[in-house]
Amino acid sequence: MPYTIQEQKTYPFSKEKLSTAVLGAVEGLQGTVLKNELDKGQLEAKFPKTILGNVLGDRTKLEILFEELSDEETKLSLTIYPVNPVGQELQFGARKGVPRKVLDWFLAHVDHRLK
Repeated sequence: MPYTIQEQKTYPFSKEKLSTAVLGAVEGLQGTVLKNELDKGQLEAKFPKTILGNVLGDRTKLEILFEELSDEETKLSLTIYPVNPVGQELQFGARKGVPRKVLDWFLAHVDHRLK
């Protein structure tokens, strides 16, 4: 069973404004930025087992690629998957639905910060 989720979403905002919202969403969900190379359009974050008091049971890693379509439009390519305590991708034994829930929360936080 594949646990990895890949999605793309386009926002009518500049890369700079969107990256600020993304970093705020990571912080708002108690995540940790692992890699921040916004000049290259890459960001990686890790989220804990418990987010805002909700016990999910698995840690997750989110990889984001920013693609500037124009000055006022940016596309995010998102990949999220469960990881073990040392950050390796889980191939089996992960809880169903955790990456989807974290991704939904993350996108809601980004949308909220862009309003």
